[in-house]
Amino acid sequence: WRRAPQFFVESHRGRNTSYATTRVSREGLGEGGVKGHGTRRFTGACTPRHALHLPTPGRVPRLGVMLVGWAGTTAPHSPPRCCANRLRLSYGHAQRPQAWAWTRGPASVFVPFSALLPMVAPNDLVFDARHSSLNLGRGDAAREVLDWGLQEQLWPHMEALRPRPSVYIPEIHRGQPERRAADNLIPVSACALEQIRRDIRDFRSSAGLDKVIVLWTANTERFCEVIPGLNDTAENLLRTIELGLEVSPSTLFAVASILEGCAFLNGSPQNTLVPGALELAWQHRVFVGGDDFKSGQTKVKSVLVDFLIGSGLKTMSIVSYNHLGNNDGENLSAPLQFRSKEVSKSNVVDDMVQSNPVLYTPGEEPDHCVVIKYVPYVGDSKRALDEYTSELMLGGTNTLVLHNTCEDSLLAAPIMLDLALLTELCQRVSFCTDMDPEPQTFHPVLSLLSFLFKAPLVPPGSPVVNALFRQRSCIENILRACVGLPPQNHMLLEHKMERPGPSLKRVGPVAATYPVLNKKGPVPAATNGCTGDANGHLQEEPPMPTT
Repeated sequence: WRRAPQFFVESHRGRNTSYATTRVSREGLGEGGVKGHGTRRFTGACTPRHALHLPTPGRVPRLGVMLVGWAGTTAPHSPPRCCANRLRLSYGHAQRPQAWAWTRGPASVFVPFSALLPMVAPNDLVFDARHSSLNLGRGDAAREVLDWGLQEQLWPHMEALRPRPSVYIPEIHRGQPERRAADNLIPVSACALEQIRRDIRDFRSSAGLDKVIVLWTANTERFCEVIPGLNDTAENLLRTIELGLEVSPSTLFAVASILEGCAFLNGSPQNTLVPGALELAWQHRVFVGGDDFKSGQTKVKSVLVDFLIGSGLKTMSIVSYNHLGNNDGENLSAPLQFRSKEVSKSNVVDDMVQSNPVLYTPGEEPDHCVVIKYVPYVGDSKRALDEYTSELMLGGTNTLVLHNTCEDSLLAAPIMLDLALLTELCQRVSFCTDMDPEPQTFHPVLSLLSFLFKAPLVPPGSPVVNALFRQRSCIENILRACVGLPPQNHMLLEHKMERPGPSLKRVGPVAATYPVLNKKGPVPAATNGCTGDANGHLQEEPPMPTT
């Protein structure tokens, strides 16, 4: 694994793998799927294995990222992060100087995705943005998020970065102060749409880019009603824009991106990608993804509830409270904008509840309450408090309370980079099967990005997965398939069988063939309080038997 770059996919060959799924039918299932409430029978069948060929061009393009919402709280921290990493700047207190690094870990075992497949390097990203006229250097100072010493080092590099004019509608962005609406295009119309398209083309040509990806990172909009004849089809949506009727700014950016052949990703919780926008993306075969960056409290919730339910604890009450003081908190203090966020944060446990019919009867779900308050003093340091109450056997209850202090914007900034890099990689992946030799790409609704979104957008009829580890496993296994590796199943049979045989040759230290009776023994004292043992088991290899 230390030579991971050797796994790069050849642009003209690709890799072959196979794929099969399991189909299960349930008959005679008792109430709630509980044994004793009826008879049940499960019938499972594995579908035939299909050969897959995945040609992935190895040439890494020059990629530009257009951020909508540069003067907000989240977007401005991606360009400084890339710049600081590229310049290898140090920052922080003298006692604890910090340095920049993208990854850290045991490279002998784990490798980043970029070591398996050719991916754009974060340092090579080119940024452009749309918002108010405030340059990025002054914006960093106003937001008071980055370390002051780092701001001073970045100032010469950030001062020249100025966003382009954008679109602002007070009725949709209610709650935002008018001071942040300077230099905007008003109203939403065909002229504004053409202006955005010209800016995308100008960004691509002036920076010498091969591709552009547009990310909506601006504040939350209110939900837009899906109305037949207005935004339910691509044709109706384009006509609505032409007539100057109400279309949210984020939807306008999505339409402009799709028409320019640029992937569009929605980092806010509102329903930007209305049916008309999704149909337009399908017609132009352009990737779209969303909704709402999954960074702090919701990411913890998607792990914790999965753990509780998977452990057999019936979670019946989830109460989440937040207060924050940045632009996002100010915007979410408006009821309509808060409703958009409440919906995206509340649906995160649905698939985990449905995955355990032994605990939950059909239609049963936990009580789930989300509260968000605006407290200007705390700034970007969001405080999140969660309470999880679960039922135990014999009438007991378990309550878990968690306090999480989040640097909200700094948690979201790397997610934006990951979204851009993964989306670009997906644009280079294609599939061929033995049943259908014609190359095809991913569905325009790029559900592979669910790992990074609170409310994952999936193709119609597809299951929605919110469990974090299932989402990450999906990304890992698809990228493994691109280099001809089998899916990771974590079985490790070569370490669990008595006689694995030559086809399952063990990797790593060979254990003794007899039980080790004395597992614990005298261990030298360590100055840091660590014994060097793993759960009481000595780390060193036991002696091998002699004959």
